[in-house]
Amino acid sequence: MLIFGIDYIIADLSRAMTLRAGTIISTGTPRGVGMGFDPPKFLHAGDTVTCEIEGIGTLTNVISD
Repeated sequence: MLIFGIDYIIADLSRAMTLRAGTIISTGTPRGVGMGFDPPKFLHAGDTVTCEIEGIGTLTNVISD
């Protein structure tokens, strides 16, 4: 659920810099965006966040204190 698609992000970044194999493009949500939900949503200790790139793999992190 990105505002801009991955193809757009890559095209836009490549206008200003050289993207090489292995370049990491970090996207995400601005700090505090959870406050905008009704009710607000926040991560808590013990919650799990999983990011997956199809065909590459999965990265899972557990939120600690």
